[in-house]
Amino acid sequence: MFFELIGNPPEEANLYQFSSVEIKQIAFRIDGVFLPTQGSENQISFLEVQFQADGEIYSRLFAEICLYLRQNKPQNNWSAVVLYPNINVDTGDIKHYREFFTSGRVRRIYLDELGEAASLPIGIATAKLVIATNDIAIAQARELIDRTKSEISSPGKQQQLLQFIEIILFYKFPTMSREEVEAMFGLSELKQTRFYQEAFQEGVEQGIEQGIEQGEIRGEIKGKLKAVSAMLAAGLTVEQVAEALDLSVEEVRQVTQSQP
Repeated sequence: MFFELIGNPPEEANLYQFSSVEIKQIAFRIDGVFLPTQGSENQISFLEVQFQADGEIYSRLFAEICLYLRQNKPQNNWSAVVLYPNINVDTGDIKHYREFFTSGRVRRIYLDELGEAASLPIGIATAKLVIATNDIAIAQARELIDRTKSEISSPGKQQQLLQFIEIILFYKFPTMSREEVEAMFGLSELKQTRFYQEAFQEGVEQGIEQGIEQGEIRGEIKGKLKAVSAMLAAGLTVEQVAEALDLSVEEVRQVTQSQP
């Protein structure tokens, strides 16, 4: 009866075995979901970032999307983007999902095909820094920092882009010193980044902790002075230490000169 309903010969049923199948549900996590603001008719956009070959990416992606749609029952239409560094990483089989791609509902974007960074909008150029080879990433990062300063007028957006650049460099060059990072960013911009703030706080805590452990605290000012050497050893400058400990630059320099 089923095959007759779909317009096929009923004898075709002899080529099939029928059963009712239970589908077990597993936990999924979607890389990113851009949800329209309340009342907006814009479409929901799903983002999947894939930088390693995965033959099951599309079966997982569409399972995630369909499960999301079932659980949340959104009124808005949807689309999806899969972001790859290059086409060689795109190893998934799309034969079960071909219509999603031919209709344009799902797009695949390859970063290395977007053109030269200098000719791209600054946001896309920054994203391309992820795939830059190490020998050109530093120069490209400096160019992006200069572009951020000149092209982005909003201080908040400037800091977002600078932090994005910083995070990319952090993962590409995990051994980069504070001095190298500072030279690249410039002190005023660097002070606003998460890396600097965490490293700065680490230096403060380490210096104060060492001062306490050595048992040489004789009031608050002695504790601060004892913290100086450890903070300088952690890579902070004299001016940065003075600012953190509320000391004068001259007081910090006197401590450094008195060290053996």
